[in-house]
Amino acid sequence: MTTDGTRDERAAAERAAARAAGVGIEPAAGHIGAEITGVDLTEELSRERVAVIEAAVHRWKVVFFRGQRLDHAGHVAFARRFGRPVVPPRRGGASPADVPEVETTADRLELGGRFGMDHDEWLDRRRHTLLRGWHCDHGARVDPPAATVLRAEAVPPYGGDTTWASLAAAYAGLSAPVRAFVDGLRAEHRLGVGYQPRPGDDAYARHLLDHQVATVHPLVRVHPVTGERLLFVNGYYVERITGLTRPESTAVLEMLLEQATRPEYTVRFRWEPGSVAFWDNRATIHLAPADAARLGHPRIMHRVMLTGEVPTGVDGTPSEPLTGSAPGRW
Repeated sequence: MTTDGTRDERAAAERAAARAAGVGIEPAAGHIGAEITGVDLTEELSRERVAVIEAAVHRWKVVFFRGQRLDHAGHVAFARRFGRPVVPPRRGGASPADVPEVETTADRLELGGRFGMDHDEWLDRRRHTLLRGWHCDHGARVDPPAATVLRAEAVPPYGGDTTWASLAAAYAGLSAPVRAFVDGLRAEHRLGVGYQPRPGDDAYARHLLDHQVATVHPLVRVHPVTGERLLFVNGYYVERITGLTRPESTAVLEMLLEQATRPEYTVRFRWEPGSVAFWDNRATIHLAPADAARLGHPRIMHRVMLTGEVPTGVDGTPSEPLTGSAPGRW
């Protein structure tokens, strides 16, 4: 881990590089989030600008661009400057058929209907606790995406905000004894954890069982670029801490998730058409809005994810797949 002196020197060097590249970086909150200005994402980015943006993502965990004019192809081209885009094997009908890397989040509104529920019921059964909706993208995989680039096409005039939390700040904010305790623990992450089934036959519950994905991840993972320790918890995928009893696991996970989502470790973003958010999926969890479906206005977002690596813990032990995923295979 870096010392305060090293961190300050690196921050000064990053500011100087940003100025030299004509890029503005304005922090949005104390621990996480920054808005980047002076960059047109439709243009070919120089290596210097790519390096500045990448450093800002590592420093601030999520960065925002406003007023961009990206189409699907430009979205993928921008993402490709920072890694290899994922090609999801299953997408909904709203996603563009001719650009396989792009997922359109309006697809999520189709899901409840596929299984005999309206969207509100489907959402309520997935988010039956206040912290359940917090997640990283595809966290039950053995190799969750390294990063996500999300672009707004249409948004409501109010509401529909997304919130991100820094898992690096959450870990650093724990007391030393608790950090020492969680450093050596591992947790099972599983698709559909905590979903509340409907009475009788539940087609969505059967779908979850038939498409199960589960992995044992370190509870504290080490960032492969920055070396930071990250409190690798979320409300949507974590089933239990292995080696603890169920009551012990429940109590510890509740405490850690409350720590990860403390307001001071978060940033909230108000979308506009043409806004782009680029976040480190290893170092953050995020909360999609639950109010947008009730506003009577369209919210159309497009997502491109970048291929990630298998997480490793403090002791260097990698995550272990249980079912449903293998490194690099989607």
